[in-house]
Amino acid sequence: MPGDGTRSVPTTFSAGLFRDGRFRPSSVPSRLESLPLVAGSPTLPPLPDPTDNTPPPSPTSNWGLIRRMLGLGWHYRWGCIWLLCLQGLLLLAAITTLRLTGYGIDLVRFHAHSTTDRPPSPWHFDPPVDWSPMAQVALVAGLVLAMELVRGSLNYVYALSAGTLIHTRIVPDLRGRVYDKLQRLSFRFFDANATGSIIQRVTSDTQSVRAFIDGVLIQFVLLTVSLVCYLAYMLSLNVGLTLACLATTPIMWLVTVIFSRIVRPMYDRNRELVDRVVLRLAESIQGVHVIKGFGREREEIARFATDNRAVKDQQTGIFWRVSIFGPTIGYMTQINLVILLAYGGWLVTRNELALGSGLVVFAGLLQQFSSQVANLTNIANSVQQSLSGARRVFEILDTPVAIESPPSAIRLRSPTLRVGQAAEEASLDEPTDGNGEDFSPQLAHAEHGPTLGRIEFDHVWFEYIPGVPVLKDVTFTVEPGQRVAILGATGAGKSTLLALLCRFYDPTRGRILVDGHDLRDVDLDDLRRSIGLVFQETFLFSNTVSANIAFGHPDAMMNDVELAAKIAAAHEFIAALPHGYDTVLGEGGLDLSGGQRQRLAIARAVLLDPAILLLDDPAAAIDPHTEHEILTAMQRAMQGRTTLVIAHRLSTLRQCNQVIVMDNGRIAQYGTHTSLMQADGHYRDAAESQLAGARA
Repeated sequence: MPGDGTRSVPTTFSAGLFRDGRFRPSSVPSRLESLPLVAGSPTLPPLPDPTDNTPPPSPTSNWGLIRRMLGLGWHYRWGCIWLLCLQGLLLLAAITTLRLTGYGIDLVRFHAHSTTDRPPSPWHFDPPVDWSPMAQVALVAGLVLAMELVRGSLNYVYALSAGTLIHTRIVPDLRGRVYDKLQRLSFRFFDANATGSIIQRVTSDTQSVRAFIDGVLIQFVLLTVSLVCYLAYMLSLNVGLTLACLATTPIMWLVTVIFSRIVRPMYDRNRELVDRVVLRLAESIQGVHVIKGFGREREEIARFATDNRAVKDQQTGIFWRVSIFGPTIGYMTQINLVILLAYGGWLVTRNELALGSGLVVFAGLLQQFSSQVANLTNIANSVQQSLSGARRVFEILDTPVAIESPPSAIRLRSPTLRVGQAAEEASLDEPTDGNGEDFSPQLAHAEHGPTLGRIEFDHVWFEYIPGVPVLKDVTFTVEPGQRVAILGATGAGKSTLLALLCRFYDPTRGRILVDGHDLRDVDLDDLRRSIGLVFQETFLFSNTVSANIAFGHPDAMMNDVELAAKIAAAHEFIAALPHGYDTVLGEGGLDLSGGQRQRLAIARAVLLDPAILLLDDPAAAIDPHTEHEILTAMQRAMQGRTTLVIAHRLSTLRQCNQVIVMDNGRIAQYGTHTSLMQADGHYRDAAESQLAGARA
């Protein structure tokens, strides 16, 4: 690269994206989805992440999902242990407060001469006997107040620690893990999943997994410890009263199990309906021009309202069942209090149980015990939500990475073509013969080293859907530096050829070779860095112009960026922007014209100096003036590079060495412009149709 005479190896490859942001040949059902290209790789827990080509795993059982979420909790074990320690201190403070309260009541009764026996002091603590009764009671009350202050402080520390663990560690790490995996999945995954579902999995479903740590794991351990402590304390006070008051506990457990089995499928259905709403919203935003152009606003509002109503009705069913479950558990806990007042009061009248340290403390313990049992409502609800979300998150994490580099991948050296050299030496005014037969590739301008750009399709078959071939026994060879045009009707397999060459998919049968190496044996990053992609509808990021051009080569010098823009005939309009190369583009680059976006895409591809250039009819559906600008940029970009261009215009076809005519997944014709014009077939028919239209 020019500038300082040095060049950094790019870390990603630059590409104008496929239609609406992802690869979508006409033979595959279309969805308004987008594949993000910038990946992050945060440090994450060692969750299972198979990367072989085995079939996707079958749906995980509930216990399997719970074990995996427990493994996630184990990764953050020290944070969880700290939270449990805080909860343990809170439990100890609560029991201490109850015991001090009971002792205070018994002390008041003693000084009021309601009993002749001085109450036993807790933990060998007894106010001095020479103090007045009011001072002794005030001391106990002060200790109760102090314990409440301690509990308040512990609750503050717990809330702060829980928020830090959950929202600054677990959620970002898990979300980053899912996003990282999405970057490495093949296009088949995105073909099979709607945008709304993918967005929900990265956002809402990761929150559901987080809820398992916060609302299930920690709360369940706390529930277990609390119940054991409360039960032990109650048994120490009176065994018979404890058994009588807890008689309804098995029934509450049975109700909880039934509730869980009922609402689990409902939560799964709820997520599917929410996915549909998100997809509807995404489609309406991306297709707003079509909606308004056809005056379909009312119909779209009605469709969204229908989907939204389905979510509301389904959630109403869930909330209705939750609203029944909660009061049912609460009612059973109140039955326990009735038993306590009846049986416990009878024990107090018989002096078999103290009023303060016995009945009152027991009532407090039973209330705490009942509240913990009632908390089963929230835990059971959180478990069902977590399982539904976790299943969808782990489906992404468990999806095999079908397209990846083999362990002993062949490395391709980066080409050494200098952008500045190509810009200076490529002449747009050099004469050609008009049909490409005598065209001589300017290899003197490129020293690609091992990556010469020789392409060979060897009896390639490909299927998106098993049993429905899209490409059928395709065989051809492109020599280094040649320009080959691909012509064919919609659905003929043109874009699929380019997708296979980039190894977005692997052939069903046959081989694709670059410089004699099977693509499946080549390092994937090296392969894609050797290919520049420009497609019909270019995707631009909401960033500066220079950042968009340097997307595949973020370390490029500004001088290199400008030279790439000059090659793409984009420098002049960029310089005219309000802030030049520092102008921030709107979403998708919609504040630029189609021709301007295409030239930025060409500059983005050229900046990498790829040995192979793929152009998916970038001059389609544009006016003649813009077509001239795009063709000028294409001619400069193709200098010294092996080029495959999907084209339908004679102005482009004449500049190519060879033309491949695709028909229903097969090569129908192959040859130069001149030879194909002399033969009957699709090519001559299409060319004559264009010529007749031009004359008319």
